[in-house]
Amino acid sequence: MKTKLVVISQFCISFLIVLALTMGGVAKAQDTPAGKSSSVSAADKLFMKKAAKGGMMEVAMGKLAEQKAQSEDVKSFGKRMVTDHSKANDELKKIAAEKNVKLPAKEPTVSWSSDKAYMDAMVKDHEKDLAEFKQEASNGSDPDVKKFADDTAKMVQEHLDLAKETQGKLK
Repeated sequence: MKTKLVVISQFCISFLIVLALTMGGVAKAQDTPAGKSSSVSAADKLFMKKAAKGGMMEVAMGKLAEQKAQSEDVKSFGKRMVTDHSKANDELKKIAAEKNVKLPAKEPTVSWSSDKAYMDAMVKDHEKDLAEFKQEASNGSDPDVKKFADDTAKMVQEHLDLAKETQGKLK
């Protein structure tokens, strides 16, 4: 009888140890980024994804402008787009990682037609982007995303002014 009691006690203790280790593993998994769901609103996520996609497009087009533009002003503008938007993209990726938001990663396919077409597109794109970034800065719900939008809106405004100036030189 005593042997039966020892075996049952050992079994129960073993079971409790396994259970404790299993529950500890589950709790640990929930603390990891893969186990966390994002607390960012759907509207903020949509903004982040659009900003990431737009930022990658600016970098790709800027690289193409550096290589193919005829005007030195357009080449310089392209270089600035690569520098500034790469920095903004990195900042957005950092925020997205902290918030567990998956951003698009596929590099956009771009083509070149002319300096004028590029600058016309840059003016139009930066006007649209400025409105979207100001909207997010005012109405977003996540404070980190709002700050990113506000800070980046200032950069986008500078780009818009520079794009208009460069566009004016091409006429």
